[in-house]
Amino acid sequence: MASMSSRGSSAWTAMQNKAFEEALAVYDQDTPERWLNVAKAVGEKTEEEVKRHYQLLVEDVKHIESGHVPFPYQTSNDDDFPTKRG
Repeated sequence: MASMSSRGSSAWTAMQNKAFEEALAVYDQDTPERWLNVAKAVGEKTEEEVKRHYQLLVEDVKHIESGHVPFPYQTSNDDDFPTKRG
């Protein structure tokens, strides 16, 4: 049984997510060793972890675009009570 090290942790920080997004903009799908480069840019994540993170992101986008995710609530300009968009 493999132990979990800091290099293989599953939680993503806000800074790692930002680095991930920026790396995706730099290393497109035609870039050789894309996931290795993205992992290096993010730091403390493996190639497999960044690839899985991307796959989850793609799945989330598909759910949103297909209408399976409800519109979020937002506050109106007049008061602090949430109102439903849509």
